[in-house]
Amino acid sequence: MRIRDVYVESLGTFVPEPMSVEEAVARGWYPAEDAAAGGWLSATVAGDIEAPEMALRAARQTFERSGLSPGSVGLLLYPDCWHQGPEGWHPQYHLQRQLLMDDALAVELKHGCTGMFSALRLAADHLAARAPGATTGTPGTEGPGDAAALLVTSDNYGTPLLDRWRQSAEFIMGDGACALTLTRRPGFAELVSLTMSTIPEAEELHRCGEPLFPPTVTTGRPLNFASRIDAFKQKVVTEGLGSLALFKIQKTLVDCVGQALEEAGSTLEEVAWVLPNNASKEQTEVGFLAALGLPLSRSTWEYGRTIGHTGAGDQFFSLAHLLSTGRLSAGDHVLMFSVAPGVTVSAAVFKIHSIPDWARP
Repeated sequence: MRIRDVYVESLGTFVPEPMSVEEAVARGWYPAEDAAAGGWLSATVAGDIEAPEMALRAARQTFERSGLSPGSVGLLLYPDCWHQGPEGWHPQYHLQRQLLMDDALAVELKHGCTGMFSALRLAADHLAARAPGATTGTPGTEGPGDAAALLVTSDNYGTPLLDRWRQSAEFIMGDGACALTLTRRPGFAELVSLTMSTIPEAEELHRCGEPLFPPTVTTGRPLNFASRIDAFKQKVVTEGLGSLALFKIQKTLVDCVGQALEEAGSTLEEVAWVLPNNASKEQTEVGFLAALGLPLSRSTWEYGRTIGHTGAGDQFFSLAHLLSTGRLSAGDHVLMFSVAPGVTVSAAVFKIHSIPDWARP
C-alpha cells in the first residue's frame, strides 16, 4: 500500500533501566545455556511502573518535541500486548484524560507485536479521509481535532503470569513505551509504504496445546509461547500437518518486504537500516535476514539485544536510537518489519527528511 502525505511529527520513548543477562543468570532466572545461545545482553525492566504511566510519559515527551497540542489530535491508538491494569478497564482513556484529548477517538488495539503497524494503517486511513477534498460520508466530522493521530504502545511484563526470561527460545521480554504523532503536514520522517499479510493456517502456532475456554488468564495459567510452539512443531512431526504454514511465514515475509520496497520506489541495497522484531541472534540472522539476503550488520539487532523484545514497540525504539546516535541522515530510507501471532507479517518503509533538533547530540 503506497502511503501519501503521512508524516511523523515527533517520536517519544520511555526506556526503563536494563537488567543484564549476567545478573539474571546469577539469580537463577535465566538458564546460562539459553543466555549463551540467544546473544542477549540485557532486558529493560520497569519494576512497578505501570504500563499506562510509561505510555503517558512517552506521549508527553512526544508533544514536548512537536509543535502539536493534544487538542489537535483526532485519533488516539493504543496497541499493547500484555495486561495494562484492572480487567475490564481500558488504558487509552487514562491517556485521553491526562492529556486533555477529550474530542479524540481513543481505541485500544490487541494485535500483538504487529500492533504499531496496524495502528499506522488505521491512522493513515484516518488522516487520508480527512484530507482537503476527501469525502468522509459523515458531514460535519472534519475539524481541527482531525489534523493528527497519536500512536502509543506500552507494556510491563513483570507480572506473575509471565516469565520474561523463559518466554521463548527466540526472545526475552523488555518493558517500555514509545509514542509518535502522525500528521499530513511535513515532518522529520514520512511513512512511504505499508504492507500487511496474514497466514491463517498458522494461527494454531501460538495456542497449540491450550484450551480456548476458559481463557487461561482467568485460571491463573502463565503464558509460555515456547511450550505452545514446541507442541505445534511436534504436531507437525506426528500428524504431518502445519509444515506448509511454517514455510509460508518466511515466504510471506519476503513478499511483504518486497512489496513495501517496490511501492516505496526503493530497494534493499538502498535502505540505510533494517528494523526487525527484537529477537535472538539465530532468529534474526536465520529466521529473518537470511531470507532477505541481508547480513546482521544491516539490522538494529545490536541495539535490540540490549532492551529485549518489547512487544509492539521494537522498531520504534530502534528508530529513536538510530536518530539519537547520529546513524541516520536526511534522505535515508529505513525498512521495518514484524512477524506476530496470527500469524501476521507487516513491513513499512519510512523516508527520513530531516534530523529533528531533539535527536541531535
